[in-house]
Amino acid sequence: MALVEMVMPKMGESVMEGTVLSWLKNVGDPIEEDESILEVATDKVDTEIPSTHAGVLKEILAQEGDVIEVGKPIALIETDASAASTPSASAPSEETPIVQEAEKIMESAMATASAAEIPVKSGDKFYSPLVRSIAKEEGITLAELESVPGTGKDGRITKQDILSYVSTKKAGKAPAGGTNGQSKPATPRPAPEPMPVTVSGEDEIIQMDRMRKMIAERMLASKQIAPHVTSFVEADVTDMV
Repeated sequence: MALVEMVMPKMGESVMEGTVLSWLKNVGDPIEEDESILEVATDKVDTEIPSTHAGVLKEILAQEGDVIEVGKPIALIETDASAASTPSASAPSEETPIVQEAEKIMESAMATASAAEIPVKSGDKFYSPLVRSIAKEEGITLAELESVPGTGKDGRITKQDILSYVSTKKAGKAPAGGTNGQSKPATPRPAPEPMPVTVSGEDEIIQMDRMRKMIAERMLASKQIAPHVTSFVEADVTDMV
């Protein structure tokens, strides 16, 4: 076993930091390589960050709400070092990296091709490449995928959601498709929890989300950095009139 340090990835040319929105995995959970384990927000986009290694999430170094610079550690992953360090006995050591790289390219191409028929977004639902790849491999149609209740942020379908649906379907307990191939969700999606509010008389104070806080900071900075000046110049135009 070995501990691998996962760092905040670079998500844009001018992006130097990211805010941890939520962790999709808990300490002790097994994770696979390229599996989404947390959600990060930047000035440009909110996105899911995939794991760089397969193993077990040993420790979370960045808590929700923390602003982490690019390249700084955010988690520790415990990996099986013996499997990664054992050389192949049937092939020369010089060819092993080339073979491994070729296998990775082939697997990536197959995953991309398998997920090509499932759109990235359908209606108000977003499907990650991993979810689309599993759906294609298991023969799950878009109509079935739309019926899977998601437990991720904003109802997003996670890997666990689709694997649970696949196992239920194989056991013969999946909901039967309705007319025109439409399926209904097995369980209703839980309503999102309301944001904390404080009511005082007729005033209602609602806590701002991250995007509104960022807009407020930028507007305040524009007043502090750029001078706001109004200039008047008087001229006698009697002769012109």
